[in-house]
Amino acid sequence: MIASPLVSVIVPVYNGEIFLAAALDSIVAQTYRPLEIIVIDDGSTDGSASIAQTYDLVRYTFQTHSGLSAALNQGISLARADYFAFLDADDLWAETKLEKQMTRLLTDPALDMVFAHVREFRGDAANDPNACYTPTEGYSKGTLVVRRASFFRVGLFDTRYRVGDFIDWYIRATELKLESEMLKDVLLERRLHENNMGIREMDQRRAYLQILKKSLDRRQQSL
Repeated sequence: MIASPLVSVIVPVYNGEIFLAAALDSIVAQTYRPLEIIVIDDGSTDGSASIAQTYDLVRYTFQTHSGLSAALNQGISLARADYFAFLDADDLWAETKLEKQMTRLLTDPALDMVFAHVREFRGDAANDPNACYTPTEGYSKGTLVVRRASFFRVGLFDTRYRVGDFIDWYIRATELKLESEMLKDVLLERRLHENNMGIREMDQRRAYLQILKKSLDRRQQSL
């Protein structure tokens, strides 16, 4: 029997003690093995470190507060696997997430990456239908599983952006024509709360326009 390949799961956290344990529990509960969990603590001053360090599967690393993209890149530098996955410290995975996505990647060698649907929920009510929104296609790093070689064809996350890290990476991936597939399954539960990165960094949202402009510039240069 051929052994299943290792998956590296990278979890950036910044003062995320309230939700971190639930996020890590959802990774530990995955039906897929083997996996490694890499928590990159981006300068937290709360109890995030003590929570992460209670998990046997977690490789914990602290860095001076440098931003989300820098934390993600640090996790990638430590990752040992040929497949990468990502989970924010306030979100949750369905327990079959990695199993379903790895099945597709192992079945179809032409696929570079696999996404899935995401459902947003308010506060702590992931299991309350009244607190959940209609699932949508999840083109986000939380739904992504990507081959290591494919990831590095695109390159690391751009640390110039405090928001839009994945949008920039995904645009670059589409420019390189990486092959992707969107599963119909809801495999990510995204928590909405007052400390979401998009809310904390509202003054940085002009970065989205900068990302789109850079993409247009690259396309014009290639003509």
